[in-house]
Amino acid sequence: MEKVKTAVLCSGGGTNFQAIFNAQEAGLISHGEIVLVISDHEEAFALERAKRVGIPTAVFDRKKFPDRDVREQKILACLREGEIGLVVLAGFMTILSPVFIAAYEKRIINIHPALLPSFGGRGFFGLHVHEAVLKAGVKVTGATVHYVTAECDAGPIIAQRAVEVFEDDTPETLQKRVMREAEWVILPAAVEKVCKKLSGEK
Repeated sequence: MEKVKTAVLCSGGGTNFQAIFNAQEAGLISHGEIVLVISDHEEAFALERAKRVGIPTAVFDRKKFPDRDVREQKILACLREGEIGLVVLAGFMTILSPVFIAAYEKRIINIHPALLPSFGGRGFFGLHVHEAVLKAGVKVTGATVHYVTAECDAGPIIAQRAVEVFEDDTPETLQKRVMREAEWVILPAAVEKVCKKLSGEK
């Protein structure tokens, strides 16, 4: 069985990339394989994480390529060259254009730190999501893995996991717990599920 070549796109620390890689190493992902990590920020620690485990990296820094369309075309060329079958957005802080999404239709997934459709859409990213959750006073939040479509955070949901909100939570403590209890659990499982589907297995 040929594994689905997977690229992980990150802008920051790369903890979700690490969770996917760890699951892959543990044998929990058998239908896919991370073969490339791409970042739009040359100082992203995700790149260091990838290098430590021998996974090739590519950088298309927003400062060097400020035009999104130009940057996207370079990323797409890199993905095509690597024969990538699945693109995983793991803390990638740029909203992709419809042109990019169409090139990988139903082959791009994203992790979002809330239970969509709540606390999603433009402006809801990183700590902003957790700040909004706490401001709203909800008792349960979580994370969602979904297919990426032209409408931000509105694609079909693949997996969700709930996390309790505590009264003394700060955006930072909530972010860490959502990552640990939800994101790092459902993202690797979703990668395996989608790769299995892409490989033709039921």
